[in-house]
Amino acid sequence: MAKNKRDVLDDLGFSPEQTALLREKVQLQTAIVKLAKGYSQAQLAELLDEHQPRISDLMTGKVSKFTLDTLFLYAERLKQRRKVGKKVALYA
Repeated sequence: MAKNKRDVLDDLGFSPEQTALLREKVQLQTAIVKLAKGYSQAQLAELLDEHQPRISDLMTGKVSKFTLDTLFLYAERLKQRRKVGKKVALYA
C-alpha cells in the first residue's frame, strides 16, 4: 500500500507557493555559503555591503530575514568576485 508522501512544510500550513519560495531561498542560501567559503564575516560584510550581524544571519541559515532579491544580489556579487579572484566559475 503506497503512502502519500507528506511534506513538513505542508504539515506546518504553508501554501504550495510559500513552500516553493522557501525552498528557493534555502537553495540559494546554500549556494551563497559555498561561495563565501574562505571569507571572514567581516570580509563578507564589506563585499556584500552589509552589516556583520546580517552576514551572521545569512551564514547561519536565517533565510526568513532575507528577500529572494537580496539573496540573488549576494550570490551575484560573490560569483563575480570568485570569477575575478580565481579565474573560475564556482557557481553556475
